[in-house]
Amino acid sequence: MRPPPWLGSGTAGRDLTLAGASLIGGLVLYGLGMQPQIVPHPDVPPELFLAPLLAVCVAVGLRRVAPRASLAVGTGALVVDTALGNSLGTVVIYTQVLYDACVYGPPRLWRWLLGITATLSAIAVVAGVLGFGQWRGAAVGVPVVLAGLLPVLTGISVRQYRDQAAAERARAEQTARLVELDRRQAVSAERARMARELHDVVANHLSAVAIHATAVLSVPGLERGQVESALRVIRESSVQGLAEMRQMIELLREPDAGERGTAGVVGAVPEAVTARLAEADGLVERIRAAGLAVRVQTDGTPGPLPVGVDLAAYRIVQESLTNALKHGTGEAELTIAYRPAEVVLTVENPVRPDGSGLPGAGAGLIGMRERAALLAGRFTAGPHDGRWQVRAALPTGEGG
Repeated sequence: MRPPPWLGSGTAGRDLTLAGASLIGGLVLYGLGMQPQIVPHPDVPPELFLAPLLAVCVAVGLRRVAPRASLAVGTGALVVDTALGNSLGTVVIYTQVLYDACVYGPPRLWRWLLGITATLSAIAVVAGVLGFGQWRGAAVGVPVVLAGLLPVLTGISVRQYRDQAAAERARAEQTARLVELDRRQAVSAERARMARELHDVVANHLSAVAIHATAVLSVPGLERGQVESALRVIRESSVQGLAEMRQMIELLREPDAGERGTAGVVGAVPEAVTARLAEADGLVERIRAAGLAVRVQTDGTPGPLPVGVDLAAYRIVQESLTNALKHGTGEAELTIAYRPAEVVLTVENPVRPDGSGLPGAGAGLIGMRERAALLAGRFTAGPHDGRWQVRAALPTGEGG
């Protein structure tokens, strides 16, 4: 059962409840006749011990809001109670006051209490030994240790544990903020790289438009078929350029907060922006020359792909094979499946059981996921049947 909200940790309700429970416990001891324990003045009325008992319970209620005031009130109550003859209830509740002062008070307070209680304990032990003339007299210091030094040591231990836990939480929060900052920077770098690639592709289309338009205007007497052919090229290049320009603008537009969960940058060697999935054979040959045995399988009939999909597919294959070379056992399998509405890329490789692969920052997987997310595709990466599998499905905008 959970306590009600007003009794939650750190609430005033919990402090007042603890103070009330302490008062009830002290009154029970009083009713049982267990105070005073030491009566230097037999003519002192027992009712007088209720005043310090009430004061020390008030000190318990102030333990969080005013640790210094709590300690002062509690110590004053203990002094009065000792002058009257000492009551068990007040002494026991005062141990709670010492504990709370060490846990909730400033650092200087618990250091001060540790020195005082340790000194009083030593004085009591020495006085007992000297007074009784034998080592058994050290037992005089036991009550002082139990009622003074032990609560202080317990409070210091709890405080140090609490401070350490708070420091660990702060360190974890700082690490999370740094990771999120790195992720955002990686996303921005990847989006900028993709936009640069698309920019060059759009520039190629515009160059084709300019060349054919210049040819039509500069060559007199062209036949109608030649003019129509040039206009068709101009129209196709213009339409493709506009579509790719629109896609580039979407890439450069900042996403809303929380729009995508993970993203990043691919750490690969820059290549010509004309890289296409159809040129994956050359990439595979370079990876093989680096020492990775790659088996390639193609399903379906290869066809033209949208430029964004073509570039993203090539980069995902490149990063996946690079990761297989760095972290795998020397072999990998690449499957390219051409489907009516999407192209599916799958790279699988065994993973070294001892984890002795080259270290990496994990940005490659983030970058591939960002590529797929920007194209409304799907991306997964992780263990699969004892192997590491990277799978990306990129929509081509065709079929149903």
